Amino acid sequence: MVPGITPPNSSEPPPVPARGTLVVDTGRDDRVGEFRGVAGPYWSLRPIRGGAEWEVDPAHVRLADAKERLHAETARANARSRGAVL
Repeated sequence: MVPGITPPNSSEPPPVPARGTLVVDTGRDDRVGEFRGVAGPYWSLRPIRGGAEWEVDPAHVRLADAKERLHAETARANARSRGAVL
């Protein structure tokens, strides 16, 4: 088992990641976000390029793989180079 991924039939929530960890919201077309914290039963994620946070059920979250992290970090760097406020 990979840390941060809950087996589909597991009733236990995944462990809470460290703030800033890049995760994937599998319920929203594999959208990558930065973990910001816990809000009741949900986790708050922030878009990599900035913008409004969204909440997700932890059962629909997995850690971002190396390719997803690289893509997200590149998108963040490009947004900064354009002067976006992150």
